Amino acid sequence: MLKRTIFAIVELLMICGSNTFAQKRDKYEFMRNLPVYADSLIASLDYPLAWGNSDIRDFGEWKRVARQKVFDCMLMPPPTPSDGFEAKVLFEEQRDGYKARKIEIRLSRYYTVPAYVLIPDGKGPFPAVNCLHDHGAHLFIGKEKMIRPLACEDSLVIKDAEDWLQGYEGQFFGDYLAKNGYVVISADAPMWGERGQKEGPRRERYDMIAGNMMMYGIDLSAWMTYDDISCTEYLASMPEVDARRIGCTGWSMGGYRTWMLSALSDRIKVGASVCWMVTTDEQMSFKYSRTENGGFANCIPGLRRWMDYPHIACIACPKPMLFINGKYDKLFPVDGVEKAFIIMHEAWKSQGASNNLETELWGIPHSCPKKVQERVLQFFRKHL
Repeated sequence: MLKRTIFAIVELLMICGSNTFAQKRDKYEFMRNLPVYADSLIASLDYPLAWGNSDIRDFGEWKRVARQKVFDCMLMPPPTPSDGFEAKVLFEEQRDGYKARKIEIRLSRYYTVPAYVLIPDGKGPFPAVNCLHDHGAHLFIGKEKMIRPLACEDSLVIKDAEDWLQGYEGQFFGDYLAKNGYVVISADAPMWGERGQKEGPRRERYDMIAGNMMMYGIDLSAWMTYDDISCTEYLASMPEVDARRIGCTGWSMGGYRTWMLSALSDRIKVGASVCWMVTTDEQMSFKYSRTENGGFANCIPGLRRWMDYPHIACIACPKPMLFINGKYDKLFPVDGVEKAFIIMHEAWKSQGASNNLETELWGIPHSCPKKVQERVLQFFRKHL
């Protein structure tokens, strides 16, 4: 009996060995989530399509070519519905100075997207903002990170959203903008909220699912951006919205989504990105303790061979753009942030639009406190 027990334990340990005991080889090619030749890879990135590096000297033509390259790397787009972006109102409630709706928009022939919309009381049309939610390795909620959940939601969703507000210093960013006269929309990104996993949200499954989507010829991060573009088109079609005055904003992954959307959609007139800008040479090196950088959530295949993050953001030039990063943000090294800011300022300056680009380093960690939200509101009031 004792021998059988011992054999059973040994067998179990062998099955679980890869998880229980680290098996190491003397020779290896990867460490700390990066290839050992990461520095050589970084040195080989010369960004031939970046503004200033490209042979194209006409900025309008460069924008067209650069934007198309981004779309090419984003692989297959979601097929658009034949009847346009139809929306169904699921629930509505009155709040202090604005209405809140839960809607479901058909953004693709394949799926519908749950979203919240806030509409100020009074006579429109109003300026509008697409509020793009964060990542946070927390997938249970999406749109509810930006807009206070409606009464139709489960109590677990409501509590989770309230708990998540710590990063926003207790204030729902979307509701704050709606109280100040903006139509606001916020939709779940793929894998977040009501677009998540049947088995429940598991961060470690995100990359596996994204890899499986690649097998269909689909980049999951790109579909997030495609949906942001389509959601903005729906926003422009609303009778309450002045389609000439649409902006976007977000923190963390929402900040990434902000400058991507601003670069790729002519509907967006103003963008305000919080805590997501850096250069690849700083982000993907061994210089810092953090070597996990969002993975598939901000990965567009092959794009680094052509342009870096700030180069893509430059496609938004000469639009008014605000970038805020934190001096104590452990996710984005200050050296990389400052390099990126310099690259963008050179582009806006080259087009005589220096006054339209504002870049700021605040004494904050990775967060979006009330003072930052107030700064974004001031920027929108100035430009929208």
